[in-house]
Amino acid sequence: MPRTRQRPLTGSVSDGTEDSDSSAEREQTNSSESDGNMPKRQRLTRASTRLSQSSQGGPLKLMLDFVFVPLSSDTPDLKRAADHDESPPLTPTGNAPSSESELDISSPNASHDESQSKDQANRDSDKDLSHRPKRRRCHETYNFNMKCPTPGCNSLGHLTGKHERHFAISGCPLYHNLSADECKTPTPKQSRYKEQVAEMRKGRNSGLPKEQKEKHMEHRQTYGNTREPLLENITSDYDLELFRKAQARASEDLEKLRIQGQITEGSNMIKTIVFGRYELDTWYHSPYPEEYARLGRLYVCEFCLKYMKSQTILRRHMAKCVWKHPPGDEVYRKGSISVFEVDGKKNKIYCQNLCLLAKLFLDHKTLYYDVEPFLFYVMTEADNTGCHLVGYFSKEKNSFLNYNVSCILTMPQYMRQGFGKMLIDFSYLLSKVEEKVGSPERPLSDLGLISYRSYWKEVLLRYMHNFQGKEISIKEISQETAVNPVDIVSTLQSLQMLKYWKGKHLVLKRQDLIDEWKAKEIKRGNSNKTIDPSSLKWTPPKGT
Repeated sequence: MPRTRQRPLTGSVSDGTEDSDSSAEREQTNSSESDGNMPKRQRLTRASTRLSQSSQGGPLKLMLDFVFVPLSSDTPDLKRAADHDESPPLTPTGNAPSSESELDISSPNASHDESQSKDQANRDSDKDLSHRPKRRRCHETYNFNMKCPTPGCNSLGHLTGKHERHFAISGCPLYHNLSADECKTPTPKQSRYKEQVAEMRKGRNSGLPKEQKEKHMEHRQTYGNTREPLLENITSDYDLELFRKAQARASEDLEKLRIQGQITEGSNMIKTIVFGRYELDTWYHSPYPEEYARLGRLYVCEFCLKYMKSQTILRRHMAKCVWKHPPGDEVYRKGSISVFEVDGKKNKIYCQNLCLLAKLFLDHKTLYYDVEPFLFYVMTEADNTGCHLVGYFSKEKNSFLNYNVSCILTMPQYMRQGFGKMLIDFSYLLSKVEEKVGSPERPLSDLGLISYRSYWKEVLLRYMHNFQGKEISIKEISQETAVNPVDIVSTLQSLQMLKYWKGKHLVLKRQDLIDEWKAKEIKRGNSNKTIDPSSLKWTPPKGT
């Protein structure tokens, strides 16, 4: 069984991305609209009153009731950072002032005439700028639930000295044996090193001579992509040396992993995929583009199946993605279970992405890009967020050997819940409507073979339980169940219900197996993991 880890529905607070900016902007717009009836003068007076009240008891302080910083007794550094916060004060509406006119920092003893003239100037400026669109203000948002993984670090400071907090080892001053104050101002050693690097980079050529360009072009035409391009004289000697050292270190690390047997040439580099609420461990190699496969973790949209490189890209994509179910026609619906018929010719990109995703969990699969001759039947489970992918099977539009399934998959998070048998039963239901006898395409995967044998056993025991005649025929069973006679015979042999006696093949009705199956059916009860033929709205396609 694959190891699945259910991921929370709610994502973490963004760290300054476009999505967080847009959400912050919407919140500010709503708050400003709710205070739209409040006069400008009243807002200024309230702001000056709060500041004057804070200045009476001591030095002037900012309105900390608008700074959302969780303070606790075990984080004294974080509290001191909040007390010395140099961010601009917020207006009574909750927004940071966009200009000096929105914040009155005058003392409580200021003259009445000066406040009147300032209010009049503000009203005049509002009239002049009323036709202009509001400027978009980006606010940096931190997720205080995230912490630096370095032991003993309080996430304050940043290695670059440009940020107040960090959440990764790469930006941790403590990990680099520094303090937050040392990162803000470069040490004399850092300054000297920076001057040395700048001096070494002065020797960089502004452009290649004509002879060098011809040499580089000749090398590229001769070797193409089989050799590394010539790197001499295209950058400084210092940068080229750094690049060579990084190359050597990376190759050494890869060789160690190969010796240990952790990776091999052509092995699956994608170890996990983030798919909706789940993080799934992959089983096999899938031919994703190299730039995606070497990442180790892939992010896939659960509706359009587009694959991405990072969580940030996925979050931005989900904010814009309009898909909530697979493309194509919905041919079956009962309760929350639906099946969509997707034509590989009409929805080529979706079907290719579906095949690439399926190859991560299937061993015997070779179809990735040539999807036009196939129909894909995608099963989904619906909730208030959309139709989530449960599994699928593909089927040739014109099969010479009457295969009703070319490839079948149940997503790992839905395995061992009865959805695999539902997909198999649905494929045979389509064969019954077509008045054909079907069989899955070989070779079957290990899990696929187990699922099909279990399904065939259940079909035969149900048929024999309902059979009241004396003579039974393999051909009649095949016509009524749409199961291929070869599959029926192999299943009867595995159940020891087929015997050869006096020159004839006899089918034995083993009542013990039938009673065992009947007890399981009663125990299962009225489960919704069954296909209802009356809910199918489908006509056989005419083919291409």
